[in-house]
Amino acid sequence: MIGNVLRWLNDPDNWNGTQFTTGIWAQLQTHLLYSVIAVLAALVIGLPLGLAIGHTGRATSLISGLNAVRALPTVGVLVLLVVIIAPHFHGRTSKGYIIPTLIVLILLAVPPILSNTYAGVQNVDPAVRDAAYGMGMTGPQVLWRVELPNSLPLIFSGLRSATLQVIATATIAAYVTLGGLGRFIYDGLAQQDYPQMISGGVLVAALALIADLVLALVQRYTVSRGLTKRFSKSTVGGAVAADLEEAGVEHT
Repeated sequence: MIGNVLRWLNDPDNWNGTQFTTGIWAQLQTHLLYSVIAVLAALVIGLPLGLAIGHTGRATSLISGLNAVRALPTVGVLVLLVVIIAPHFHGRTSKGYIIPTLIVLILLAVPPILSNTYAGVQNVDPAVRDAAYGMGMTGPQVLWRVELPNSLPLIFSGLRSATLQVIATATIAAYVTLGGLGRFIYDGLAQQDYPQMISGGVLVAALALIADLVLALVQRYTVSRGLTKRFSKSTVGGAVAADLEEAGVEHT
């Protein structure tokens, strides 16, 4: 079976497409498009909400309510939304399927981003927050200059979790005749072409791992080294010495 899967993945026709099927490259682009749109939309919704709730401490029940969305069956919700939305797009049926699919993916991605953003702001050391207010910072300044930078590790954790879930779940687009890597899984199952079905799963897993690696690299160079503890003792000593020298304090 492994040999058949490798042969399927190494077949140029499967990558470029033939008259019978769309190639891997085209389906990969479609899968990425759905995933990127869903994650960006969830980020636009979840990040500001999480920052506002974490900063003010109000409407925390909204987080619990949105987390309950994770328990909903994605395929069932997708079919329900298609039944409700698709009839309104006569002659343009693809939009009637794309919109419900994106709604399901966004609903899946918002809770981890929102929850982790809220948790990140709440976990900021109160002494740091009080010091910022003591220096004369306003509420918005404390949020953007203190709480947001300190909560970035948890925010990235939520973003990575949401991205992995969306990439894995975007395969359901094929269930309503759309494209994406899920096309190989559903078509392979329907045709009993198991090498194709397994290869589709392998491609989805590989895409998820690559996306997580990219986000990990972005996190590494975005989050302060002081929060991730990515420095050596010599670096710490040098930084402390520089601070003391700048303050005019002698050190040994």
